[in-house]
Amino acid sequence: MRDNDTKRISRLMAILTQLQTKRILTSTRLAEKFGVSVRTIYRDVKTLERAGVPILAEDGKGYSLMEGYRIPPVMFTENEANALITTEQLVLKNRDSSLSKEYAEAINKIKAVLLYSTKEKTDLLSKRIAVSPAIPNTSSSASLTLIEKALTDFKVLKITYQSEHKGEKTERNIEPFALYYNLQESWTLIAFCRLRKDYRMFRLSRILKIEPLDLGFKPHKLTLKEYLDSKEKKFKTPDIPLS
Repeated sequence: MRDNDTKRISRLMAILTQLQTKRILTSTRLAEKFGVSVRTIYRDVKTLERAGVPILAEDGKGYSLMEGYRIPPVMFTENEANALITTEQLVLKNRDSSLSKEYAEAINKIKAVLLYSTKEKTDLLSKRIAVSPAIPNTSSSASLTLIEKALTDFKVLKITYQSEHKGEKTERNIEPFALYYNLQESWTLIAFCRLRKDYRMFRLSRILKIEPLDLGFKPHKLTLKEYLDSKEKKFKTPDIPLS
């Protein structure tokens, strides 16, 4: 097989992967990513369509895959697999038990599709990585994955929250906006609080009760960078909660 053919096959697979992970991609963006012309991307898309891949083209917007279509699992390189195994040790030390559980299950699925030679090496690597026992292994929350789903589905959460200073308990309906991992190695939820009518930070360890509501909200126009920049101007660090 000629080198150009190999490069094209690799690019076609990469385009497929991109389409599966993004909603809509323009030909210009794909051309820039792979260092080819827009006309080449047009030809690649036609090739994929002839191979039976259901690619949808929207005028003025770009390409997307038909809803429900999935390509087979991507084979990880040895370096990619090692990066995931290394990260696993750190994630298992994080302060939310739900994230640890879901990540461990995801890693097991990834290990199942690794080539045998790569799998042997990742197994060896996992036995040769340790995290300092000085880092606590106790979970302070178990709601991170529930919050992540509400955040991406734009669903309101009902929480019972205990303030840090006075210990006051309040019930609030909040619109999850972003997640922040602070210097105390704990997760904080940034959300629009309907009680305070403003954005607030809630430490997950202080959320006593959480319940997803069948109530949606419009996506926030504010970006996470804008929020953190404005908070840093006031407090010099975004780690101070305002709940």
